[in-house]
Amino acid sequence: MTLLLAAVGATVMALLELTVGPYLRVGSAQPHLVLVVGIVVTVAIGLEAGLVWAFVGGLVLDVLAARPLGSTAFALLICMGATYLLSRFLIRLRPVVPIIATLLLSVVYSMILFVAYNALRATVAVDDPIALVTPSAVYDVVIAALIGPLAISIHDRRVETERVDW
Repeated sequence: MTLLLAAVGATVMALLELTVGPYLRVGSAQPHLVLVVGIVVTVAIGLEAGLVWAFVGGLVLDVLAARPLGSTAFALLICMGATYLLSRFLIRLRPVVPIIATLLLSVVYSMILFVAYNALRATVAVDDPIALVTPSAVYDVVIAALIGPLAISIHDRRVETERVDW
């Protein structure tokens, strides 16, 4: 049931990213809602839900935004895997992991999309691609700081802990 909810949530978030996202633009920064909420889902629920989120959300973004099919899903899958590894290393800092992961992986996600788009479609001439994606990365970190710790704290509070009965 959790995987089905992750697929439905990724679809809804992809639709929001493509429809409401341009209206949430601040300067040249546009939020990557599928990435940020996918990082939160991966840290809070686990790797399987994060991978389902990445695959379904990436395919929906590719189909609706007319990107090369599979490029966004590929970038999101790499980011969710890295998020899971980071969350295993920082197990004591679970509420802060989405902020750290978004800080590191938002630029990685954008650069993977940039390279994949240039490899599979017409090349886009950009002088400094890092400077182009940095405002969106900062915007993503702010969103992750707002929803990440809250979502993980709510999830950890609601989940039952396994205890040994003597």
